[in-house]
Amino acid sequence: MIDGANKRLTAFWGGLALAISMGWAAAAVEIPDPENTLLIEVGLGYESVSDDTPERTGTIVLQLRPDLAPNHAARLKELAAEGFYNDVPFHRVIPGFMAQTGDGQNGNGTGGSDKEDLRSEFTGTRFERGVVGMARTSYEHSANSQFFIMFEEAPHLNGQYTIVGQVIEGMDVVDAIKLGEGQGGAVDNPDRMISVTLAAAQ
Repeated sequence: MIDGANKRLTAFWGGLALAISMGWAAAAVEIPDPENTLLIEVGLGYESVSDDTPERTGTIVLQLRPDLAPNHAARLKELAAEGFYNDVPFHRVIPGFMAQTGDGQNGNGTGGSDKEDLRSEFTGTRFERGVVGMARTSYEHSANSQFFIMFEEAPHLNGQYTIVGQVIEGMDVVDAIKLGEGQGGAVDNPDRMISVTLAAAQ
């Protein structure tokens, strides 16, 4: 789902499918629940913090799981509708682990929305590749706006963090996100979410 400057994203609902036209190929992604699917347009390859033109873009299709975490899924939809996630960086990206974003305009992992923190919605669902979890502090009821996408499975997170969704298309985009350095995975000149929108609104 990574493409060049001529990327077009077109929704058609005859079969509740999303057609994604790319520079060199086309794919049809089934959207079983467009009211709970977020389309994350990602900018890749910024040369500097002040650079607003990515080298390329790609789309991550994130299926929310209100059956697992209704309050967290509703929060992501609410913030997306408000434009909170637009131009927000992937500030923490750890190879073989996960890519984290969603702290608002702070861009360094210290921020969040002005809404109240959420009570945890832990389940027995496992953290595997493509699973989307809610970031929090050491206090289990502190998730707010930040979320992370798993590169690989991480059993030590099971039952400890709220799972809010699953990437159903665009893991190639996730894999292309600029990696951070050191144990904390802080990213210099990070890639960013250009926009986050609800599939049903397309």
